Amino acid sequence: MKLNLGWALLGGLPLSLLSNLGGAALANTIEMTVLPTHGPIANCPAGLIAHETSQPYFEGGYATNGMIKLRDVATNIQILQSDDFSTTWVGRLKPEYRHCEASGGMDSIDGEAFQGHSYIRIQLVDGQIRAMLDMTGMADANGFTTVITYQGLREGNPRWTWAGTD
Repeated sequence: MKLNLGWALLGGLPLSLLSNLGGAALANTIEMTVLPTHGPIANCPAGLIAHETSQPYFEGGYATNGMIKLRDVATNIQILQSDDFSTTWVGRLKPEYRHCEASGGMDSIDGEAFQGHSYIRIQLVDGQIRAMLDMTGMADANGFTTVITYQGLREGNPRWTWAGTD
């Protein structure tokens, strides 16, 4: 039997019980930059938030679930294109952000500066936002490219799973 606890319930659990969860994975918070492209800064969002959670270990590989909160700044979000290595979601920017021309990527994970290749990127242009998950050139421990095993939407936000071998 698998027990799924909502995040709201976790906050109400006693510390002793939380420490006994041990194997339960908590989401990493990824702060995304929004860098205007030029000129006077249009009303752009200060940043975006993504979350990733490692799935429990399984023999021979690993997988990570993720999501980015686009619903805060956009509507009508859908998958524009997808293959084994990359997925692009597109949405219509909300009126307050329609004139923002910017791009961005991963800035920090759980408050620590991110120094690697930003495999999650965003573009705000022509009244739209594009969010790209791109595993191209991202190698796992055996030198294989990590692949996207799931891409979709839930509650208006892009969701994904990417995986590799160990």
